[in-house]
Amino acid sequence: MTTTTATHRGFWYRHPGLRLGGLLTAPMAWLVVVYLGSLGALFLTAFYQVDDFTSQVVRSFSLKNFQTLFTTSAYYQSVFRTISIALLVTILCLVIAVPLAFFMARVAPRNWRPVMIALVLTPLWASYLVKVYAWRSMLQPETGVIAWFLKPLGLDGPGYGYVGIVITLTYLWLPYMILPVYAGLTRLPDSMLDASADLGAHSGRTFRSIVIPMIFPSVVAGSIFTFSLSLGDYITAQIVGGKVTMLGNIVQQTYVTNLPFAAAVATLPVIIIVLYLLAVRKTGALESV
Repeated sequence: MTTTTATHRGFWYRHPGLRLGGLLTAPMAWLVVVYLGSLGALFLTAFYQVDDFTSQVVRSFSLKNFQTLFTTSAYYQSVFRTISIALLVTILCLVIAVPLAFFMARVAPRNWRPVMIALVLTPLWASYLVKVYAWRSMLQPETGVIAWFLKPLGLDGPGYGYVGIVITLTYLWLPYMILPVYAGLTRLPDSMLDASADLGAHSGRTFRSIVIPMIFPSVVAGSIFTFSLSLGDYITAQIVGGKVTMLGNIVQQTYVTNLPFAAAVATLPVIIIVLYLLAVRKTGALESV
């Protein structure tokens, strides 16, 4: 090793702050310019207008786009519909993920756990569109698999629409809830469960008082994924939603003819997610993830 090389390495060793800055400069620059820059442009465009005669964007501050969004029946109904779908998908993912993750982490033999994790991850390897079109085939009224299965029971299949969107999105985002909950359960000490049993607590009380508080940060982490991904989705609604419209569909339909209004609609999910993160932050869950 030459003296120059040794001196160079000694300089970086003596200045860890400069070393860290050198490592983070490029990715942080990319984050600020591309990601935060695009969000800033989105927020700014949301306050512009389109001239009715020339169809050109007028760069003057106005709240007209947001007023239109919350005063036009079709638009504000889509807002509440999108939020309700995202919440319902998150709740269904949680209801399915908790017992499944608990079985994987605490009941299944240890040598089977990697296999089960691989099975949970397998759907993520398939194309998004392939999975959605597969559900379109299964949800098809009268001739779909679900309709065929329910017909002997005298029930109709869900078909295309609100329920079809919820079912499809729940399938798509379920792994994003299972994996954080599973990780949280693997960190749960056996000694705490044994102590609860020794003190006479039944399984239900142990689950409520020990398991749920311990995995709550993991549930919050999973809900951020399922809620945000459902909130911004529009392809699923377009394929299996029938006439149901979500916020993403409005953006898709208006960004060519009225870019500022599309930006205002696209801004709303970002604001909702920020408010959600602020709400869960007050619980301390984000610090424990």
